[in-house]
Amino acid sequence: MDVHGTVAEGFEPVREAFVRNFEVLGDRGAAVAVYRDGRRVVDLWAGARDVDGTEPWERGTAQIVRSATKGVAAAALLLLHQRGELDLDAPVGAYWPEFKAAGKERATVRDLLAHRAGVPVLDRPLTPAEAADPLLGAEAVAAQAPAWEPGTAHGYHAQTYSWLTGELVRRVSGRPVGEFVADEIAGPAGADFWLGLPEGAQARVGRVGPVEAPEAGGLKTRPKRAVADAYADPDSLTRRAFAAITPLPDENDPAYRAAALPASNGIATADGLARVYAALIGEVEGGRRLFTPETAALARTEQAAGADRVLVVGTRFGLGYMLHGSASPLLGPGSFGHPGRGGALGFADPESGIAFGYVTNGFRKSVTADPRAQALVRAVRSAG
Repeated sequence: MDVHGTVAEGFEPVREAFVRNFEVLGDRGAAVAVYRDGRRVVDLWAGARDVDGTEPWERGTAQIVRSATKGVAAAALLLLHQRGELDLDAPVGAYWPEFKAAGKERATVRDLLAHRAGVPVLDRPLTPAEAADPLLGAEAVAAQAPAWEPGTAHGYHAQTYSWLTGELVRRVSGRPVGEFVADEIAGPAGADFWLGLPEGAQARVGRVGPVEAPEAGGLKTRPKRAVADAYADPDSLTRRAFAAITPLPDENDPAYRAAALPASNGIATADGLARVYAALIGEVEGGRRLFTPETAALARTEQAAGADRVLVVGTRFGLGYMLHGSASPLLGPGSFGHPGRGGALGFADPESGIAFGYVTNGFRKSVTADPRAQALVRAVRSAG
């Protein structure tokens, strides 16, 4: 396996784990980047840019990162809070009056960020074309009756997080969420990250697709019975949450990539994802800090923990970020970030100054703790 890029002294275990991901864990094309105290210490890429092709992955190759986008969407709202434009404890309806409908009057911005808003499903799912229309999506989620009283429980808002966060950013800032992310997050951080891929960047993005977990060495695991049953039941909150867009979008469709869906279709290089998180916790070479220390601390303050009504397993959320735990093992207790279903991962660990980004073109069935990303996290933990 030809691996390209560099690692700083002490981070050689990350390169070894990255090679093993291809040789043992079935990666076909991927990249990983790590920053420490704002300086890049790992920058590796290998394989093919397309999951079904042979053209080589290059340093600037980007991929769709699915739900790893949610961490960037959360940063947009937290930046508005940091500037005094958004009160986390105000009702969502104070900024978005239509959201008060159907029993959601008391749902707060804090609830929305922490997956406690109670609207992970839509009674009438949206088609991919409808989902790409931010106003139509916002209307649908505003009219939706909650599955539980907002604020009393939490459950992963797999798809509806797009319209919840996107519309709130638009109402408060007056700008579409993709524009806000470009101007206020990706640009200042110097990060290759797009929410709404511009036509000029399309050629940099590889084709993604499903890959099976390898059978050898007992690596292919079965989900717990309760989880498997939830995904198999078409009436469960689990199935309905992930099916809020039906049929599933074609993630290689240029029209889908050009849409701005903050829950699911951000596109990034590994370096871009890592740079965003590096900028959330400190100064970053070639960019600037985004969060104050107070906002960074707020982002990772636990807001919800325990049984997740959608994912079934126990989860922990801060303000828009998954926190370190069994469902989402990160670098340490103070880490915060977000995985993308079946592959991508971005996070920061303020205690060590580490920011991490991993992107791949091959998605597996795992929702949170992908084995390839976790192998790299373990290597980072042992390095330096």
